[in-house]
Amino acid sequence: MTGLVAQAQAQAQTTPIKFQLDWRFEGPSALFLLPVAKGYFKQEKLDVAVDAGNGSGGAVLRVASGAYDLGFADMAALMEFHANNPDAPAKPVAVMMVYNNTPAAVLALKKSGIRSLADLNGKKLGAPVFDAGRRGFPLLAKANRIGPVQWISMDPPLRETMLARGDVDAITGFSFTSLLSLEARGVKAADVAIFPYPDHGVKLYGNAIIASPRFIKEHPEQLKAFLRAFAKGAKEVMAHPDAAIAYVKERDGIANADLEKRRLRMAIDAVIASPDARAEGFGQIAVPRMSLMASQVSDAYGTRTRVDPGAVWNGGFLPTAAELDVLPPARK
Repeated sequence: MTGLVAQAQAQAQTTPIKFQLDWRFEGPSALFLLPVAKGYFKQEKLDVAVDAGNGSGGAVLRVASGAYDLGFADMAALMEFHANNPDAPAKPVAVMMVYNNTPAAVLALKKSGIRSLADLNGKKLGAPVFDAGRRGFPLLAKANRIGPVQWISMDPPLRETMLARGDVDAITGFSFTSLLSLEARGVKAADVAIFPYPDHGVKLYGNAIIASPRFIKEHPEQLKAFLRAFAKGAKEVMAHPDAAIAYVKERDGIANADLEKRRLRMAIDAVIASPDARAEGFGQIAVPRMSLMASQVSDAYGTRTRVDPGAVWNGGFLPTAAELDVLPPARK
């Protein structure tokens, strides 16, 4: 009987956490799946369940509703929710920056004659209505003096197909997702022109770990423990990205391991261990940059109220500087 009591006490000390990803299980999901599989969360007395998602907007809503404690979502989607729902009782808050730069990009086939952003004037662009790159396109257009374009809407699985077929002149999407999806449709990478937003004057933050106000209030120490274990896992993933894909395959058996290895490496280089991330520090933000983004999102998204940059971010639960020293050495 004593053993059962001890077991019950041990379980009582473990905090269950429901975590919502922004998308399906792909290469970058290894950042969350490795620390689960290796027991890093369990060592912190956390029982973490990671679920696949269907977009950042959905992740924000599910954390806001209380269905999930924590999630992974695009910072612009979080800002939009805050500004469009000023009276919402539980607005999620970003607590750790993971994609220091937005992965949003414009992609076109070089044979279309689109070699620069100026060539987009009057062209047909395709993307789902909720796509982060499409929502933020007015910022890119303003920064690069792009004239009017015509938008064609479609479901996510059709985006790259329509570009490959020539139904649209260009698309917006996450650079490391759309390029690989184009390759899967027989398009060679060398034949694709890619215009990443951060390289063309739009320095938006990308995806962050978000937390519900209830979880922050009731479990502050567990939130710190989660971010600590996540950082430990992220360091390992970035040091050995190819090996980390095994944990993605465990959750999605039909995932193409070689493809996901490339996707993860591209994500690390472009948005996680980017020059901006190295300058600001992994997990952290620069306040002036966050304030500028809040203003830009308010304008580009036409939100009901202005985004309050102080309301969407709380860096008070971040691990120590030593624990956040996770980025791989810069390539020379």
